[in-house]
Amino acid sequence: MKNRLFDKKWKIAGINFDHMHMGDLLRQVFAHPDAEIVGISDAKPARMVAAAEALSIPQDRVFSDYCECLEKTKPDLVILCPATARHAEWTEKVAPFGSHVMVEKPFAASLAEADRMIAALAETGRELIINWPLRWYPPHVMTKRMIDEGRIGDVLEVHYYDGNRGPLRHGADKVESEPGKKSESWFYQKDQGGGSLLDYLGYGTTLGTWFHSGRLPIEVTAMVDEPEGLEVDEHSITIARYAGGLSKFETRWGTFTDPWTHQPQPKCGFVVVGTEGTICSYDYEPFVSVQTTGQPEPLKLPAEKLEPPANNPINHVLHCLEHGEKIDGPLSPEISRIGQQIVDSAVLSAREKRTVPLLG
Repeated sequence: MKNRLFDKKWKIAGINFDHMHMGDLLRQVFAHPDAEIVGISDAKPARMVAAAEALSIPQDRVFSDYCECLEKTKPDLVILCPATARHAEWTEKVAPFGSHVMVEKPFAASLAEADRMIAALAETGRELIINWPLRWYPPHVMTKRMIDEGRIGDVLEVHYYDGNRGPLRHGADKVESEPGKKSESWFYQKDQGGGSLLDYLGYGTTLGTWFHSGRLPIEVTAMVDEPEGLEVDEHSITIARYAGGLSKFETRWGTFTDPWTHQPQPKCGFVVVGTEGTICSYDYEPFVSVQTTGQPEPLKLPAEKLEPPANNPINHVLHCLEHGEKIDGPLSPEISRIGQQIVDSAVLSAREKRTVPLLG
């Protein structure tokens, strides 16, 4: 029997299975002692079969009509995983039902759409939460703590490189799959918000903003590849100029290996440079590498294991809602909006092939 943590049982629904991360998030709900999957919904029922079977979701909680799902189940929290270009549309559809809303990364396809999402939840008084899976990697959490402690002085540069072999190479829980046709996937459709830049740049710019303690850059320069036969990019490089220096954010579909199996070269993750030291924080590694003025030789420090309720988005969000604590950092609209400003500026820069002032 699961141990109770909270005074209530949290009712959670998963709406729209465009993104494979829905399976990961529902699994976290399933594992939570005081949370219940009260409903799942997608217009294409076949996309829900694997999750329903894996998580023992009864058929009377599986819906093809999201309105019916929300009206019958009355969830406290809705998880949304639509295609990037439909985040605003789906947030506006769900918000009137009065639930808190958690949207899986990225925030949106544009700053205007992000602002629509913020406005939709503001009207209801409920929380809008943007989940970035990299926020829950122990080395990145430790990096932020060390920055806040002043271990490397003031942050001057954030260097980010991340991606994978491609979004068609894996499904929920990182299960490897045979790649389908790119032409049939929303990930490769421009009007659906596809492309490596929109998929991965927000990770870097949002956590980068977190590491920069909310500072905004002044201007942005970006370049994307132009793969033959595709209408979206698979590789992008963005440079953001801050008052104190330059930061670089690079996205890649087509890394030599997936970082969760074997770290590719270059490694996926972050390098943060400060006035008094540096931190290397790579995805999936159990340590961070630190240099300081007092210890210039790089030192590997074990990354502390994340414990509930601070170890995944479901545990963290429900804890904050239960105890009236602020949902901050990358999950907050405030930090994520700055990340989206940089993304929008990068899109404009790449399209017009010029440096642009920070938008928004």
